[in-house]
Amino acid sequence: MQAKELRDLSSDELRQKRTECKEELFHLTLRRATGQLENPMKLRQSRRDLARVETILGERRPPKNGKATNE
Repeated sequence: MQAKELRDLSSDELRQKRTECKEELFHLTLRRATGQLENPMKLRQSRRDLARVETILGERRPPKNGKATNE
């Protein structure tokens, strides 16, 4: 999934997507460990999708010190 598509989602939808990505990553890792993973690139893509979601959620969080970063 592209970052542009993810930015169009709401924060709640992104949290749901994060949960789905974590579950998919778990299942792919388990399948790799048991030798049943046919396409190892799918594992890499899943990790990157999760990272994209986490990054966008992090951008939407307010800064801890209460100041905007653009000031």
